[in-house]
Amino acid sequence: MDQIPQALLFLGIIPSLILLYISLKGYDGYYKDKTIFITFIVGLIIGFISILIEYYTAGVYIFFIILFPLLEQLFKTIFLNLPRFHGKKETTIYGLSLGLGFGSIYISSSLILLNIQGISDSFSTFVTILGSFGFILIHGATGLIIGFGVYKYSLFKYLIFSILLYLPVTVLYYVSLEIIKIEYLQLAIVPYGLIVYWYMTKKLMPKIIGESEKRKRAKK
Repeated sequence: MDQIPQALLFLGIIPSLILLYISLKGYDGYYKDKTIFITFIVGLIIGFISILIEYYTAGVYIFFIILFPLLEQLFKTIFLNLPRFHGKKETTIYGLSLGLGFGSIYISSSLILLNIQGISDSFSTFVTILGSFGFILIHGATGLIIGFGVYKYSLFKYLIFSILLYLPVTVLYYVSLEIIKIEYLQLAIVPYGLIVYWYMTKKLMPKIIGESEKRKRAKK
């Protein structure tokens, strides 16, 4: 087990990039590859910083249900709210890229935490890896939401919305670890993340395409 976290350090990056590739189909010309790469890497970095802060402040116990979603969404907001992104359609896509980069750190960080705790059974490892995919999905969706808010000059509204969407994740995480102590309950984060991610990519991303362009695509 000691070697697993190191060997799988970049495991979360693979599904995140696959999700990004699939989600960007049909949006060619609405983003720059260089900016997609930068936002993904920035997301990975701030995700790592967020994990460190959460690890060293875990003693706040139940307060983390509110504090951690706020912290994580604010990290994304600080970068996406740079003047260069204001009022631009592509900020929605860059928010998605940032969020997926942010979420990609969760698999390796969760495995490392298991290693620190001395947990080495295969079931816990499997639950941790699978459950972490839910975090990738929800962070991708909330990054997209915040990016859309920056594009629409309605940042506060969409920031609050992203925090509220993330609250069920921290509630479930807290309950499964601190109250019921049944780790596999965290697997429920995966279907929740799938639903939120699918809905937000289908609901918000098409809005960055002009009506004339939508008609052209519909005729194809």
